[in-house]
Amino acid sequence: MAAIEDVSSVRRRIERRPLPKGLAPSAPLIDRLFGARGADSHDTSLGLESLCPPSALKDMDCATGLLEDALARTRKIIVIADFDVDGATSCALAVRVLRACGADVGYIVPNRFEYGYGLTPEIVDLAVAHHPDILMTVDHGTTSVEGVAHARALGLKVLVTDHHLCGGVLPDANALVNPNQPGDTSGATTLAGVGVALYVMIALRARLRDAGWFALKGIPEPNLAKVMDLVALGTVADVVPLDGNNRLLVREGLKRINRGQACAGIAALLQAARRNPGLLSAADLGFAVAPRLNAAGRLSDMSTGIDCLLADHSEEAERTAAQLDALNLERRAIEERMTVEALALLDRFEDRGGEALPWGLCIFDETWHQGVIGILAGRLKERFHRPVIAFADVGQGVLKGSGRSIPGLHLRDVLQEMSAAQPALLDRFGGHAMAVGLTLARGHLDEFGTLFDAQVRKWLTVTDLERVLWTDGSLATAQFTLETAELLHAAGPWGQSFPEPVFDNCFQIMEQRVVGSRHLRLKLRPAEGGAALDAIAFNQDPCHEREVRAVFRVDLNEYQGARRLQLVVEHLEPASPASVECRIMPA
Repeated sequence: MAAIEDVSSVRRRIERRPLPKGLAPSAPLIDRLFGARGADSHDTSLGLESLCPPSALKDMDCATGLLEDALARTRKIIVIADFDVDGATSCALAVRVLRACGADVGYIVPNRFEYGYGLTPEIVDLAVAHHPDILMTVDHGTTSVEGVAHARALGLKVLVTDHHLCGGVLPDANALVNPNQPGDTSGATTLAGVGVALYVMIALRARLRDAGWFALKGIPEPNLAKVMDLVALGTVADVVPLDGNNRLLVREGLKRINRGQACAGIAALLQAARRNPGLLSAADLGFAVAPRLNAAGRLSDMSTGIDCLLADHSEEAERTAAQLDALNLERRAIEERMTVEALALLDRFEDRGGEALPWGLCIFDETWHQGVIGILAGRLKERFHRPVIAFADVGQGVLKGSGRSIPGLHLRDVLQEMSAAQPALLDRFGGHAMAVGLTLARGHLDEFGTLFDAQVRKWLTVTDLERVLWTDGSLATAQFTLETAELLHAAGPWGQSFPEPVFDNCFQIMEQRVVGSRHLRLKLRPAEGGAALDAIAFNQDPCHEREVRAVFRVDLNEYQGARRLQLVVEHLEPASPASVECRIMPA
């Protein structure tokens, strides 16, 4: 019987998340789930007043002073955005709030195909055509040493807001707000770029309020609750850890969206994705909204996405959302073609997923689209459960790479070690533990691939290459109810480093039928008895076993106004597995 992901060569094992000491398996479900994730279930009752204070971030006073001075002197501010969802939402948030404060503000977002990543000297020259006094980066700039120096030499002031890890040298900006910079003691290291932008705007509003700015100008204070939908979208899309601070930000944003209070752009993107506000979760933002917005930066120009988020009227937002939806369809077609080609290249290994496959996988085809290689790397990482870097030719003998990692391997640190060992190997690189971007000369690809594999083998063990299916144990028959599904939904958001609850139970398959040519709709009866339950398994072949063990999520399925319990099956195996190791971690 095939598993949901047709990668039989990757060994899997089911393990149950251990509970902390003092928390019994008989504890209430939500207490157990939060405890297994190192959190307190009382976190769900906290409000925005519990956020880490913006004033705790290093250079915040200097940053807001720059912006206050620009407002007082009617100086022009140009926001320099990044070309991903975090960058787009950061830009839209900053522009919206600064405009509400009375600022003269515009934005520029680099086209990744012409200018690459960051505040480069070329981007500074592009911005100068708009006659700015201050450049404000969002979601980048920490490593833009040359670009910041060029802007300062031209007499511009530079405010960098970012969250990425720092290099050996920091840019000589007038102010640098980054919770990951040396000397920052805020502890807000997991903020996304949009979270940092929000913090700057919170601190600016407080500073302007204390200075009597809003009364002087006769304008209302910006209501920052109105931008929390942007914060939720950017935070989820950037896959930063959903610690207590970030969960609070995402929860507040989802509340607004589900109350029908999203900005026109997000509302239009949800409509294009056929998602209705009311029961939306973080997963809807990550898998339905974010890809449509990201498609602009991957295939065209992220200014289309930012314009969508800045639209004040539904007609304008729906028009740009339709463009983004069309780009996303094009992106999916390109991705599918590249995936087929990548798997064909990997067929040269006799044992796919076994010892013959490099532990650190590098793959390249000269026809691949540079805007899609990150998605391809992610797909291959999921399929083969090992770090992957996919490359595209960007011309003039240069390759651009995008990498994705697995737990246990800090991908940026691996590249740092490689660069230290072979300084001429990499032209540029950056990123974080789970994702990196890099450029290198095409002639260095083979040498890079060999060294990357060797470096990965220093970090990982054979066990690390096994796919672990972590579960929260079994549900009692009495817990297979709509109330349980609603309880789990209300306890969210779930996401990176705070995974959505997944359970494992044994069932009898009562019915099954193929839907949509690739998916399986089932009726499952718990082995302990009870009514048959509706279930859906995506990308699953029909099962030939009657007794199965399933790894699943509990979902709310709403159809024609009625809510029903549905299990979303992530893995199926015979109830008495022979080839899959199943262990229960001790508490």
